[in-house]
Amino acid sequence: MITARGLERRFRRKGRTGGEVHAVKGVDLDVEAGELVGFLGPNGAGKTTTLRMLTTLLKPTAGTATVGGHDLLTDPLGVRKRIGYVAQGGGSSPETKVADELELQGRLYRMTRADALARAAELAEQLDLTGLDQRLTKTLSGGQRRRLDIALGLIHSPGLVFLDEPSTGLDPQSRANLWEHIRRLRAEQGVTVFLTTHYLDEADALSDRLIVIDDGRIVAEGTPDALKARVNGDRVEVGVDPEQGADAAEIAGRLAGAQELSVDGGEVRFRVPRGDVALPELLRALDAKSIPMLSVQVHRPTLDDVFLTLTGRSLREAEEGTRAA
Repeated sequence: MITARGLERRFRRKGRTGGEVHAVKGVDLDVEAGELVGFLGPNGAGKTTTLRMLTTLLKPTAGTATVGGHDLLTDPLGVRKRIGYVAQGGGSSPETKVADELELQGRLYRMTRADALARAAELAEQLDLTGLDQRLTKTLSGGQRRRLDIALGLIHSPGLVFLDEPSTGLDPQSRANLWEHIRRLRAEQGVTVFLTTHYLDEADALSDRLIVIDDGRIVAEGTPDALKARVNGDRVEVGVDPEQGADAAEIAGRLAGAQELSVDGGEVRFRVPRGDVALPELLRALDAKSIPMLSVQVHRPTLDDVFLTLTGRSLREAEEGTRAA
């Protein structure tokens, strides 16, 4: 559904300083039909710029791409007919009724009124919008508005839909509800989904495959589990009496594959290839030295650990750095 090679986008800076911003730097992408692909990275990494190029809203400075079987540069109209696009800010008019908004969107895609209304009714049922057709869009909840945005992007039955930060600004319950609707769309309609997000839990929960972007470049791709497997083992935190912390740390350091060892009073932290294997051995060794284990936590690798391994900083740190810039 998507093949891109060497996509780049530069912007000229405004103001006296001038110069260029190199927002996207030679991105290669391959997305197969039926996949749900998460495009993960901090704000400012190039996610939305890449998305806007793939949806014909921005012309690439360099590179080529085929989207939905149509060339991005020579046949942008063909691309637009094959895709749906749900932007971060949504596209509905606050003073328009839900039914009118959906009908108008369908007519813009040259659907007959009857076909647009039939498709709107179908999407209302699938996206839990039934009974809202006469409501003004400004009266909808955040979750309802986001589901309406998705319905607008799907009104013409595209084979590929782009979702740009779909759950930004939603409360946890609304986010979980939206995730379920996105899963059902792919399962029931066979829609290919390309989803940008900076939420780690969203990327992990929804994606068949992840593509990680940082500073305009693709730094990794693979299934969530495959990416997490690249992180060197489980992180273990053990609590002991503060007076025995140094001795406990020395014992932990002798475990096979132990690394990143640190001790703070009675808190001993380290990483091992498999926490479930290391813990019984550690418990026996501590017991032999009469060091009671007061607490223990084993943390499996997360996508934030993946980002830290790939870039040298966590996604949260990258977000904070972008906001401070």
